[in-house]
Amino acid sequence: VFLCQAALVAKNEEHYWFPSFSPLEMAEKVLSMEEVAKHKTKDDCWVVLYGKAYDLTKFAKVHPGGAKLITDAAGMDATAQFDPIHPKDIMDKLLKPSLTMGVVDASTIKPEHVAKPPEKHKAAPKKKVKAAAAEEEAVEEFKKPPLAAMLNSFDFESVAREVMEPQAWGYYSSGGDDEITLRDNHLAFQRITMRPRILVNVRDIDMSTTILGVKASLPLYFTATALAKLAHQEGEVAIVKAAKKAGVPYMLPTLSSYTLDEMLAARSPDQEVFSQLYVNPERSRSEEYVAKLEAAGVKALFVTVDAPQLGRREKDMRNKFTQQGSDVQDGEEDEGAVDRSQGATRAISSYIDPGLCWDDVPWLKKITKMKVLLKGVQCGEDAVQAYKAGLSGCVLSNHGGRQLDTCRPGIEVLPEVMEAIKEAGCKKGEFSVFVDGGIRRGADIFKAVALGAEAIGVGRPVLYSLASYGQNGIVRMVHMLQDELQMVMRLAGTPNVASITENHVLTTNLADHIVPLPVDNLTARTYQALEPAARL
Repeated sequence: VFLCQAALVAKNEEHYWFPSFSPLEMAEKVLSMEEVAKHKTKDDCWVVLYGKAYDLTKFAKVHPGGAKLITDAAGMDATAQFDPIHPKDIMDKLLKPSLTMGVVDASTIKPEHVAKPPEKHKAAPKKKVKAAAAEEEAVEEFKKPPLAAMLNSFDFESVAREVMEPQAWGYYSSGGDDEITLRDNHLAFQRITMRPRILVNVRDIDMSTTILGVKASLPLYFTATALAKLAHQEGEVAIVKAAKKAGVPYMLPTLSSYTLDEMLAARSPDQEVFSQLYVNPERSRSEEYVAKLEAAGVKALFVTVDAPQLGRREKDMRNKFTQQGSDVQDGEEDEGAVDRSQGATRAISSYIDPGLCWDDVPWLKKITKMKVLLKGVQCGEDAVQAYKAGLSGCVLSNHGGRQLDTCRPGIEVLPEVMEAIKEAGCKKGEFSVFVDGGIRRGADIFKAVALGAEAIGVGRPVLYSLASYGQNGIVRMVHMLQDELQMVMRLAGTPNVASITENHVLTTNLADHIVPLPVDNLTARTYQALEPAARL
């Protein structure tokens, strides 16, 4: 597969750009597959995707997944390899028109012209078990438990780890650098303790709420995550449908496996969605994208502001390196001229404008009537500035622990932000604050709402449940969180969301990272520790 981990493409200033153009603006030459097959070397590399031939000679050198994945398909039709992850229109959107060499006559494509998908990197996962009588080790095939056996979000994560391809698991599960923030995102919730009230009528529990005016069955939305096809063939389309069944909004990702049209088409007639936006260096591209979202009735736009550069995610980088191995390195790669590990960093910097700043906020507000929020705020000062700039809200997020390591979890930033915007004169309902990162229990949702969040976003639990059991897995995951939240609300003496207040929790130890805690066995036994090269 063409595994372009976050941005999907990389830009060389001479050869890649982001203009808006119509197919009528370029004369598409009709090619035979025999002509395409002549361009089959790393120095002259044409690849056919969805009936069109593209010159990927220079692009291959900066491909985040490594050049070999592209050069192995040189002179061939690689649609079958490309389709499982990428949206169909990505090349036409991001490659310079001159690199589209023409339309290939389908009648000339023979079986030998079709690139074979790479072999999977592992067979059915196995685990070692000791035989009862003899002390010999036997190998037992992993048997996926039934969906009904899933009791919490960690169960889905443990199954996903077994059934996903290693490179897909590495991409989803990895965090920045030493993954301290990745782990602390969840552990921070355990530093908040409950302060329940008694003798409250909790016969009926109402978890329903509204999120930016959109009705939700509980204070939860599915946050944007890239490349959902790495989890399941139905990818974002399945997530859209599961969100409707679960009664929660979904934030459509910019870097999706399906096209925007395909995601929008998957909605039910009365389904409301949000969208996430990476601002493109070519602003006209972002304006077109936002206009399309608004025309489709999308309710809110979450602008990601915490990723001017991609963080170092070593699990993912390690997979990229070992996937190809030293025996395939030659020429420029063998001499160190091509740094595959930095491919995604270069890719994301070409797709996301690192020059985005506060001066651009008026432009963001001008190009749409949708509510505009900032996703990735990590301190009170920035939240106040967003409020004063007239934005509709912000998400306290560290990008799932994938960017700057040792920064604070969103839940830890929340009290600081609520106090700061209150001091700035913000009244209830004027500025929405959300939290994502590390939410795995209904109690986590309760704690975030108690500290002032309008709702919380979940990302990895959606992907892991999708990878494990498809659309039905996502719905069950949400139902489990609902069950947990209902129990917590009843035991805390809060019959509805509005009754959950800061008086129901204690945050004395939230910012104190040296407080000893009981061992969290579910986290400890699910988390895959980083390994140095010598231990692999």
